[in-house]
Amino acid sequence: MNDTRPDPGYEPLPPAVEPGEMRELTRNAVRRAASRQWSVDELSWASLRPEQLTDTDRSVVRFITFIEDHIPGYLTYFLDAFPVSGTDLAIEEFCFNREYFRFLISWANEEERHASVLTRYQIEAGISDPETLMRELAEEGRKKFALPYESPVQAFTYTLVQEKATQLFYQRFRTVAREPVLRDLLHRLARDEARHFAFYSELVEAYVRRHGLAATVPDLKDVLATFRMPLADTLNGYWRWSLRIADATSYDHTEAYQALVRLVNGFATSGGRASAADLGAFTRALRGL
Repeated sequence: MNDTRPDPGYEPLPPAVEPGEMRELTRNAVRRAASRQWSVDELSWASLRPEQLTDTDRSVVRFITFIEDHIPGYLTYFLDAFPVSGTDLAIEEFCFNREYFRFLISWANEEERHASVLTRYQIEAGISDPETLMRELAEEGRKKFALPYESPVQAFTYTLVQEKATQLFYQRFRTVAREPVLRDLLHRLARDEARHFAFYSELVEAYVRRHGLAATVPDLKDVLATFRMPLADTLNGYWRWSLRIADATSYDHTEAYQALVRLVNGFATSGGRASAADLGAFTRALRGL
């Protein structure tokens, strides 16, 4: 993931996961995505009932539209971090990145659909108008997205937690929303995010099998200790806005940390019991803050 070029004689580190295994993970993820496609036009727009939206509903829809619409920034980050051009790339590293690219393109297509459907929902429901919304999204969208990590597994772990947290949020929001098209939309979004989470869970599992739990847990702990949801440091008014939303939906993003703990616990019987216990205790301490 480093931008620096290796010195002559430098022997590159092995890729995060063996390229053949990455090919299988990606193939399965892309196949699952293809079998569960849906389009923006499938929603029953004629059934939309804006009068059933609360002020909180409208605020949440605006908030998540900003998050989902930042897909160009997210994709740019991953393409830069896992490049697929340059003769300085080791063949195995290129092969891994090339397989990851296949997933990223499929994933970006789904996230772009999320952005498109939420944009349309705002306009159809009268939450915003096309020109105002385009400019609001552009103001935030042009801000650069970055993650403070060096290790590939940290980028994967961050995304695992973020996808699970997003899935949980959409499910929680659906329990309090009453507008029928919004409820259908949230169900579709949560289902997509659950699949994205499943891929990153499999990817982190593969990484742990290759590199060992004891060597991996420090990176996982670093991610949890520094975790911020996307745009937390760039979206205007993010923290006040997100706290209001969390209160209204009884949502806590740290619940997603448990998904990582469960994954790690699966390796506890293969020489990683102490490392798994350490991560579990660390996570409980973080959630108790």
